[in-house]
Amino acid sequence: MSKVKAFIKKYWITVCIFAGLVLLYIFVTEKGLVNPYLFPSTDAIRKAFADSKGMMLGNMLASFKLLIPSVIVSLVIALFLGTIMGMNERIREILHPVVYAFSVIPSILLSPFVLLLAPDLFTASVFLIVYNIVWATLFATITGIMTIDKRYLDKAATLELRGVKLLVKVILPAASPSILAGFVNSLRSSFVMLVYAEMYGAGEGMGYFVKKYAELGIFANTWVGFVFMVVILVVVMQLFEQLKKYLLKWTID
Repeated sequence: MSKVKAFIKKYWITVCIFAGLVLLYIFVTEKGLVNPYLFPSTDAIRKAFADSKGMMLGNMLASFKLLIPSVIVSLVIALFLGTIMGMNERIREILHPVVYAFSVIPSILLSPFVLLLAPDLFTASVFLIVYNIVWATLFATITGIMTIDKRYLDKAATLELRGVKLLVKVILPAASPSILAGFVNSLRSSFVMLVYAEMYGAGEGMGYFVKKYAELGIFANTWVGFVFMVVILVVVMQLFEQLKKYLLKWTID
């Protein structure tokens, strides 16, 4: 009960803001202040949700089948390359300009080439998502390792920690606040690229659902897909925030 009270105390203003947005939408649609074709009534949206909820769940699973391996691949690449560059100044001096040059190229510009060269749409979509989200975690890993308090390294040297043990027990934990902060930004970006990939290169997924009904002019379903996608994004981000708090419970809030 105390957790419920704490949650209400923390988020009641947030809930009021969302409730206000819903009430505003109801008001402007019922009063005819907006185009009823693009902004259907809440009753039409509710009916569309009831009719298509099974399809949306299937598209959500399809999106996660694309998103999860992409996030894992990007995290592995970022940690591997970021650790090497963070720990070795010479390698960092050589590779940083190259990495930076590639990071400023929008993945959307590469999509025509990737779609033509990739063996299938799934591989192309994974590549585009990985390319879009790897940079934030990579740079955060480099920065996190470079800014480790020297006292940690001195104590590790005193304990004669070297190699993998030094990396796992000292370097990565000390750099984890920066790494996780970068990964949060990557996770947000991953949904943007996921939607793009599904809209223009996939036959299923949450982005495909929205695009399909927008092209058909069935905007009640389009709104359902849009709201559903936002809710899923918020839930995923909140779950990760809780995981991040658990992993970083040793830090100062």
